[in-house]
Amino acid sequence: MTQNNPTEDSGLQESFLSHLYELRDRIIKSALAIIVVFLCLVYWAPDIFHLFAQPLLQALPVGGKMIVTDVTGSFFVPMKVTMLVAFLIALPVVMYQLWAFIAPGLYQHERKLIVPLVVSSYSLFIFGMAFAYFLVFPTVFGFMASYNAPLGAEMSTDIDNYLSFAMTTFLAFGITFEVPVVVVVLVRMGLVPLAKLKEIRPYVIVGAFVISAVVTPPDVLSQLLLAVPMSLLYELGLLIARFYVPKPSDDESDGAKDADSKGVDP
Repeated sequence: MTQNNPTEDSGLQESFLSHLYELRDRIIKSALAIIVVFLCLVYWAPDIFHLFAQPLLQALPVGGKMIVTDVTGSFFVPMKVTMLVAFLIALPVVMYQLWAFIAPGLYQHERKLIVPLVVSSYSLFIFGMAFAYFLVFPTVFGFMASYNAPLGAEMSTDIDNYLSFAMTTFLAFGITFEVPVVVVVLVRMGLVPLAKLKEIRPYVIVGAFVISAVVTPPDVLSQLLLAVPMSLLYELGLLIARFYVPKPSDDESDGAKDADSKGVDP
């Protein structure tokens, strides 16, 4: 029966605690970055919310307006929107802190992939939100407003409900536009062969329509505006992934470099 070495146990415990302390510091720095940006923007919170609500305001009929059904809604909703904008602006700092935390545990070829992944992920997420704001919102709100006119119904939306709808839509389209990054990572890490990803293309397209039916409003137009870009982005990911197919010679070379840096035999 083997007994644990007290020295080894103490070393493992110290290593675990040091990682926890580092993680705490990274989280604090990320939170501070978001708070600093938020404090810089908070004065313009009403203007930021007005810009945020423009797609709906433009779709309202003449004289239409947004309403507040909660006593504190007129204060907290603009604050929430401003916090969202602050998070997006500070997101590169948050990603850097995450990268700095996990980088020591990565191999050399994985570290080379981190910076392009962070830049592309951030850019695609922002592009997905812009796609929703400039194309999806005006299309969906205009489509819904056209249905209210024949019914004689007045279209007045509570600002808190609008915030919830917009946040869900932004998140859905932001994640959707990450599809090329996911495909490239799967191929580059050797988790799924490129040929297999091409083979399951029909299932991905069906899945795109299922996902769009779940996360978008119950109309065909908005579902198409999510499902079609998702399918096209999957094809883009397959196209880009061809340049990131791992080669045995590269993996052996990276393994040797990592082993040399750690002082062990590859």
